[in-house]
Amino acid sequence: MLTDPRLIVGLDLPSIDAARAMVERLGATVSAYKVGLTLLARPGGVAFAHELRAAGKAVFQDWKLHDIGAQVEGAARAVAEGGCDLLTVHAEPQVMRGAVKGRDAAGTATKLLAVTVLTSLSDADLAEIGYGFVAGDLVERRVRQALDCGVDGVVSSPLEAARARALADAAGRPDFLIVTPGVRPEGADKGDQQRVATPRAALQAGASHLVVARPVVAADDPLSAASAIVGSIAGV
Repeated sequence: MLTDPRLIVGLDLPSIDAARAMVERLGATVSAYKVGLTLLARPGGVAFAHELRAAGKAVFQDWKLHDIGAQVEGAARAVAEGGCDLLTVHAEPQVMRGAVKGRDAAGTATKLLAVTVLTSLSDADLAEIGYGFVAGDLVERRVRQALDCGVDGVVSSPLEAARARALADAAGRPDFLIVTPGVRPEGADKGDQQRVATPRAALQAGASHLVVARPVVAADDPLSAASAIVGSIAGV
């Protein structure tokens, strides 16, 4: 059975029981999962993330931490000490520096990912919020800041992956992770995502990992959907 550690399936489901059933259904085909706020906020949500890890899965806790530096430092340390492979924080310098300090104090191998610009946001949305940048320019600014702050990678849309990879390589960071949500197989519905690409195109652009949720977990046959993605990126 084919598997690929670059594929991270987002367990964007309404309950822990539903998420656990999905993991069982996908079996060995999927080796990495994203657990987002909907599940983490439920009683037992963090324990479920630890359960996945104990079962040998790589776990991405998608907290998107965003607070004053001291609070982010404490939260990042707590998550890292509990056991987590990937942890997200917002890509603001004070936030990222606090997260690095907390993770380092934990002394674990947790990788910190800085969220650049949410893939649900268009340039018009950014203007409405008040940013003076289009998405591509804001992502570039935040990737540079992430590199300066010493986090392990970023979360960005596939459309900005090539520029993020070029910046990381120029900074001497070939190990820099570029995790791309907004990945949609050919013909899949975009849903609420604005800046999307196919799995193969995202990797070719420089992404290190793909986050795919609804195209797998909402499919009539999730196992076949996941297997098709794994097959589509083989050799890339």
